[in-house]
Amino acid sequence: MKKAMALLVGSLLLVGTVACESKVSKTSASAPSSTEKTGNTPSSETVKNNQDDASSEVRRNQLDSDIRAREQRNNWTGGDADRADSDVASEVRSKLEANIPKSQLTVKAKQGAVVVSGTVQTQEQLNKIEPLAKEIKGVQSVNVAAKIAPATPAQ
Repeated sequence: MKKAMALLVGSLLLVGTVACESKVSKTSASAPSSTEKTGNTPSSETVKNNQDDASSEVRRNQLDSDIRAREQRNNWTGGDADRADSDVASEVRSKLEANIPKSQLTVKAKQGAVVVSGTVQTQEQLNKIEPLAKEIKGVQSVNVAAKIAPATPAQ
């Protein structure tokens, strides 16, 4: 029975990992599709929609729960296990989305090196990216390729 349960749990984790596999993690649908691009200046309407979504209590609770669950899973393995690049990128994206709600950022991770690109509204938000990303286990270095682009009025 214990072997069957272990096999079932292992299978679920494997399916979950494969289903969540993504080359980049984005803080919003309008964020750039790769870290090689910095993205376009968002319209005021896009910024408002992103902010409303990210600042809603339900969304913040989801992001906090996601980050907690990932950290608990990492601690359960002893905290020293190699983390999948997609897991690190997704957790960094969640952290940035929760703390910089007006952003349009794309996150990519490879062997602990994280690249964040896209746009933020202010210098203060740009300065928050690196320290927030480094709070995530498995992040060894952060390259911030994002730029400051205040929202433009919707036309």
